[in-house]
Amino acid sequence: MARVAVLHNTLDFRGGADAVCVHTCAALAAAHDVALFTISETTPDAVGAQFDVDVSVPVVAPPGASNVAAALSAAAPTVGPQLAARSVLLRAFFRRHASAYDVAVSTANELAVPLPSVQYVHFPQFRCDTTPTADPGRLNGVWSRLAAPAADRPDTRYLANSAWTADAFEASYDRRPTVCHPPVDPIDGVPWGARADRIVVLGRIAPDKRTLDAIDVVDALRARGHDLTCTIVGAAPAAYRDYVADVRAAADSRPYVTVETDVPRGRITELLGRSRYGLNLKPIEHFGMAVAEYVASGMLAFAPDSGGQVDVLDGDDDVLFEGVAGAVDAIAAAIDDGLQPSLPRDRFGRDRFADAIRRQVAAVCPD
Repeated sequence: MARVAVLHNTLDFRGGADAVCVHTCAALAAAHDVALFTISETTPDAVGAQFDVDVSVPVVAPPGASNVAAALSAAAPTVGPQLAARSVLLRAFFRRHASAYDVAVSTANELAVPLPSVQYVHFPQFRCDTTPTADPGRLNGVWSRLAAPAADRPDTRYLANSAWTADAFEASYDRRPTVCHPPVDPIDGVPWGARADRIVVLGRIAPDKRTLDAIDVVDALRARGHDLTCTIVGAAPAAYRDYVADVRAAADSRPYVTVETDVPRGRITELLGRSRYGLNLKPIEHFGMAVAEYVASGMLAFAPDSGGQVDVLDGDDDVLFEGVAGAVDAIAAAIDDGLQPSLPRDRFGRDRFADAIRRQVAAVCPD
C-alpha cells in the first residue's frame, strides 16, 4: 500500500476534469492510502454525487482555502484564465507535505512535483505559447517558470484525455502521453420511440461552452418547422455568474427552453435517458464529457468537428459540424432522415478507467 497524494487545483468548476479527479480517488482508495490536495469551495462529496461516485478520502487544504477559492471565483470575470495560477498555489502548499507521500497523482494537468507521479492532462496548462488554441492569460510564462514539469523525468507518467490533447502536449513537451479516455458508464434510457423530441445541453454553463449559441440553434430549428424543446442542465459556477444570468434571461423569454442548474444526478440521467438529442457547441473541446454521456445514454449526439469530440463520435460526419449554422443543418438533416444512434454505449466505462489508473500508479510506486 502506497501513500498517494492526488492533486487537483480546484473542484469548483464541476466539469469533466473534476469527474476524473473523484473517479481517480475512488479507484486508488481501495488499494492505497489516498489524500486529496485541493483549493476549493466545493467538496469531493458534492462532485461525487454529481457523477455518481462514492468518494471517501481526506482533503488536505491550506488554511482558509475555501475563502481563497471564493475570492478567485469572484475575480474570474475580471482577471481571466486562472487554472494555472491555482495550480501554482496548490503546488507551493503541497511541497511542504510531499515528504509524507510516496506518489503524487495530478488530475488537473501537468505539474512539477518532487515525487514519482502520474499526471492526467486535460489540456496543457503551462508552456501555452506552443498551443495556439489555448487561452493561457498574460501570465502563463510566469506560471510556467514556477511550476511546469521537466517532461523527461523517468519516474513520471503522463496520460491524456484524447488523441488531440496528446498531440497538444507533445507539441509543448516533446513527449507523448498515453491516451486514457475519461470514465463514462452506460446510462439507462427508454427506447428511441418513447423519447422526447428534446435537445439536452449538458455541462458547465459558461462562455467557452457557448450555451447561448445552443438557444440560437433551437430557435433556428423551430423556424424550420421542427417542434423541438431544449433543456440546459449543468453546473452554474460563481465565476460565470454574469453569463449564467444571460442564459437564464434568454430561456425565460422562450417557453420551449428551460434551465436547470446543480440538479441531482438522478435528474440528469432521467433527462438523458428520455431525450433524443444531445448538443455540445464548444469548438476544440479537449474531450467532451457531456458528448460521451449523450452517447452512453443512447442519445444522438452532435458536436463541433474539432478536438477530442471527434474521438468520442468516432469521426461521424453526420453528427459533426462547424459553427451554429452547421449545427442547425446537421440536426435538421438527422431529423429529416430519421437518423438514430449507432455508437456503442459502453466505450468509456469506469472499470476500464480505474484499471488504467491503478496500473499507472503501480508502475511508478517505489519498490
